Amino acid sequence: QVQLVESGGGLVQAGGSLRLSCAAPGKMFMGWFRQAPEKEREFVASINWSGITYYGAVVKGRFTISRDDAKNTVYLQMNSLKPEDTAVYYCAAKFDLRPSWSQAEYDYWGQGTQVTVSS
Repeated sequence: QVQLVESGGGLVQAGGSLRLSCAAPGKMFMGWFRQAPEKEREFVASINWSGITYYGAVVKGRFTISRDDAKNTVYLQMNSLKPEDTAVYYCAAKFDLRPSWSQAEYDYWGQGTQVTVSS
């Protein structure tokens, strides 16, 4: 059983930055999703084993996903945060190494970490 543990959420003012971390063992395709109140969960970013990255349109250019395999950790650096980025952010993982933007294709999920951006 794969367990994903997120950390790094919190409250930040608009224009600020936060870095989320997700501890996950092994060679897996990793992704970040988010869910705002009364909205569907949406794709944020993902990264494959080779470090190739993919981003959702709403965060591209502001967020950066990266991985440190020595630490078995994936990061989501979030810059220029906006109030509309407020959501619970989830780390997700799958053994299939093909890229995916669909939450249905991910096998494992973290418990989520709250990010709140004040205006």
